[in-house]
Amino acid sequence: MEYVRSSRLRELVGRAREVAVAVVAPNAQAEDAEARWPAEAMRALAQAGLLGLQVPEAQGGHGEGLTGLVAVAEVLAQESGSTALCYAMHCVGTAVIAAKATPYQKAAYLEPIARGEHLTTLALSEPGSGAHFYIPQMELVAEPEGYRVRGTKSFVTNGGHAHSYVLSTTAAAEPSEPGAFSIVLLDEGTPGLRWEEPWHGLGMRGNSARTLHVDDARVPSRNLLGAEGDQLWYVFEVVAPYFLMAMAGTYTGVAGAALQIAREHLGTRRYAHSGELLGSQPVLAHRLGELWMELEKTRQLVYAAAARADAGEAEALLAVLACKAAAADTAVHVTNEAMTLLGGIGYRENSKLARLLRDARAGHVMAPTTDMLKTWVGRALLRLPLV
Repeated sequence: MEYVRSSRLRELVGRAREVAVAVVAPNAQAEDAEARWPAEAMRALAQAGLLGLQVPEAQGGHGEGLTGLVAVAEVLAQESGSTALCYAMHCVGTAVIAAKATPYQKAAYLEPIARGEHLTTLALSEPGSGAHFYIPQMELVAEPEGYRVRGTKSFVTNGGHAHSYVLSTTAAAEPSEPGAFSIVLLDEGTPGLRWEEPWHGLGMRGNSARTLHVDDARVPSRNLLGAEGDQLWYVFEVVAPYFLMAMAGTYTGVAGAALQIAREHLGTRRYAHSGELLGSQPVLAHRLGELWMELEKTRQLVYAAAARADAGEAEALLAVLACKAAAADTAVHVTNEAMTLLGGIGYRENSKLARLLRDARAGHVMAPTTDMLKTWVGRALLRLPLV
């Protein structure tokens, strides 16, 4: 926890580590094999008081920012990328609700989240929009007492398990400005919701990523977050920073776990004919050192970006954009090279390292993709609009 400065956050990270060791780790392999949502882990995180990480203190939460989210996500991901992802999407959704919460939304959502009684999540991706998660086609139609919502969301993490879903939609106001969208809270059990079966991916198999069809579901006006047409503000001021840093922490944790497996292997295995440690071979020690250097550079970028963004630095945007891309690159490279260092032992089916490698690969394709983020960094350096 050398990057965590405050004693309060260190205590929260300690709680997360206890849950990770006692609950997340023993269930991780089975959840991956069965593509099972981590119910035990999410329940333990709620009981540990960690669902309210992003809830303001005034509503009973911890009031943590990006640094806290990175630190907890990293600890959880060292045992299970899927669990870290499920928790992180709850935290990002919480941050979106908290950004402009009304008195009703504070009482109905934030306070129950802080008590560990309510799980929320993001629902932004749609079929056909690709990595352009910020251009929703889901319709929001105004009615006298609220709205009707219709459309489809894909890859909804915690799908079917959350109590509420943070949905991006078109703006209901007519005529709407180009790029003007809205965000609403859709409660579980609302008539008109239809879930497809969980999507079975190569990695991150326990996150219950599902497609949600919304067929003229009624949403009360009190469930609108902010004002109509606020979506772009939310996307680039709240959703993007919190999502990118949550994923950066997650994939940094995945890489860290892979490096530790390689370190333990090279530091404990011996050649039968000589008794020498594998790690005593110069080429193996050299390659392990390179992996540590790569991971450490990424961790320093991630935590520095989080601290700068939490401090409100305007120039922190570049680093925040770079973090998920850097962490995804690092996770894929470190897990892949760790498997090479372990040889045949690392290549066995359903080992922890194999799971880490599969989980790491999701980092590149999860929108905004690695290529998109690197393009945005370049455009920001050239003072061009990101999109």
